[in-house]
Amino acid sequence: MRNEMHLQFSALSQNESFARVAVAAFVAQLDPTLDELTEIKTVVSEAVTNSIIHGYEGNPNGIVYISIVLEDGMVHLSIRDEGIGIHDVEEARQPLFTTKPELERSGMGFTIMENFMDKCEVESNELSGTTIHLSKYLSKSNALCN
Repeated sequence: MRNEMHLQFSALSQNESFARVAVAAFVAQLDPTLDELTEIKTVVSEAVTNSIIHGYEGNPNGIVYISIVLEDGMVHLSIRDEGIGIHDVEEARQPLFTTKPELERSGMGFTIMENFMDKCEVESNELSGTTIHLSKYLSKSNALCN
């Protein structure tokens, strides 16, 4: 059965925790393990923070969009902004790369997303935004997929 949810909210740092909790509450209906839920929440935090800090460069007038689809024991997430985009996606995906060292950014956001999810794809166009597509098989469905 397919179930989906769509959120949109202002690109304010205080909304990052709302996004994390909202996604976790929606995903909870699939009865994920505590580790799986923690990983999904962490990934949402990383992606939303990237949209706010890098995509909109702190402009509170931006909007962050999240779409979640639950289907066949999988979680599919898309986090999108309409910000400045990423100049070089491959460079941005390198561990420790950051465009905001003055903000003490670690440059590990994409690395964390890639390690916690089964699939991580980045679409970005300069001046028109970035979409991150993430998918994760939940452990209960892993046995069915092997």
